[in-house]
Amino acid sequence: MCSQPNTHFDPARIYINDQSSRQDLLRRTDCLRLTRDGQTEETAGVLLTEHLTDIYINERLTMKLVCIPEHLPELVMGRLLTEGIIRTAGDVKAIYICEHGAHARVYLKDTGFKAGSPGDFVELTPTCCTGNHMLNDDFRTCRAFEPVTPIPWEASWIFALADRFAQGMPLHKETWCTHSCFLAIKDQLLFQCEDIGRHNALDKAIGYALLHEIDLTRCVIYSSGRIPTDMAEKAIRAGIPILSGKASPTREAVELAETYGLTLVCNARRDSMKVYAGEPPV
Repeated sequence: MCSQPNTHFDPARIYINDQSSRQDLLRRTDCLRLTRDGQTEETAGVLLTEHLTDIYINERLTMKLVCIPEHLPELVMGRLLTEGIIRTAGDVKAIYICEHGAHARVYLKDTGFKAGSPGDFVELTPTCCTGNHMLNDDFRTCRAFEPVTPIPWEASWIFALADRFAQGMPLHKETWCTHSCFLAIKDQLLFQCEDIGRHNALDKAIGYALLHEIDLTRCVIYSSGRIPTDMAEKAIRAGIPILSGKASPTREAVELAETYGLTLVCNARRDSMKVYAGEPPV
């Protein structure tokens, strides 16, 4: 059983009961280093630890996430929104997370959801390939995507985020095993995070905005990973007008962005970027 935690109300008036303590994210191990010229040496490596969190919604096990146990309330909130389970932070009454971060319990307000039969099972395959699973669709709204409202933007905003990415992130510097995501309004960085999968990192950034009453329709996101359709879908469902990233998009992601008004800026490095969808910068 989990011990009794400190609790608080966050600015969005959601009751957050986060009992989770800092988990051991890294483990050192011995390994053998080989060079191209045939040299070998015993050396030390640093490994990232995978963490499994089960998410219960209204007491029904609904998701299993493979992640790192940092910013778990943000991860849960972001995933609820980008899966179409909630429309706004106001749909959530409370979030409880146990001391080991292994279980997250979400209680929704009365939004008209009706649970299905216990045998229902919907398996989704995200492109992050980290073992994330959606176990049922009882709480999905099944609402259609709504167009994003584009905003005028400046190239300097994206270059500022590319500069920040180039500085590195703590876990990635140690392990080369994480993706990162940055949340900004114009050139002001509001939040940064890491996770095993780029989808989790994006959800954490979105969840942070929800929990801190930040208007996502004014935000810019920068991701370290490639942008396939499921990443673009998350941004569109959150109402984010500008999604940028270090890597490339897929053809389908570009088509989706064009359809729903998402400005998609990829291959964004410190010296150049490519605008695949949306209006050019002002």
